[in-house]
This record gives sequence, C-alpha cells and structure tokens, in this order.
Amino acid sequence: MRANPFLMFQGEASQALDLWSKAFPELEVLELTKHPEGPQQGQIAMASFRLGGSEWRLFDSPPVHDFTFTPSTSIFIDCDDEAQLRRLTEVLSEGGGVMMPIDNYGFSTLFTWIADRFGVSWQLNLP
Repeated sequence: MRANPFLMFQGEASQALDLWSKAFPELEVLELTKHPEGPQQGQIAMASFRLGGSEWRLFDSPPVHDFTFTPSTSIFIDCDDEAQLRRLTEVLSEGGGVMMPIDNYGFSTLFTWIADRFGVSWQLNLP
C-alpha cells in the first residue's frame, strides 16, 4: 500500500506546478497528462511529482466546486538553511499571503507559514 497527497485545482494546476518547480529546482515531475480537447483543453488531467522524498498528485477538477484549499492542511518543509527558507518564502508567497511572518517562535530557529497565490499553505521551518 502507498498513500499520496492529492491536490485538486480548478484550472490552475499547471501554473502551480510551474511556481513550485521554480521554488524547488529539485522537484521532479513524474507524470503529466493534459486534457487534449474540450472546455478543459490544456489543463492538467493528472500529474504526479516528487519533492523531498514524497510523491504528490494533482489535477484540475472538471466540475467547479464551492471549496478550495484551507490552511488547516499544509505542506511542511524543513529547510536546509536560512537562505533557503527566505528564498522559498519570497517565491511562494508572491501573490499569496503570510499567516505567520518569518520569526523564531520558540519551536524552531526560524519559521513562517504562508499561502501561495493558489491558496496552498506552506509551513517553512529551519530546525
């Protein structure tokens, strides 16, 4: 058995994958299938990628939903150093938001909780 996080977008999966590839050069796209025709032409029908040893899946949902991402589910990244944490914060939060600015909150050296412009929540930590 294997369990993988699965992220559902509504037309922005490709742009999110592009942003994350920019933020994480080591991100490896494992599968990428786009809708060849119809109203979703060019949108992601299914994609998977590997980041930090974890495999993720994402796609653009055909039906429009009344919900999106919530900060209660987030991607937690232990950064290698302060420069990496600050660079990731800058890249990922552009057009998004900051829920907890970079600071020492007592449980790590540096920490920030941000949302990217697609509403995906990221916790960036320097242990």
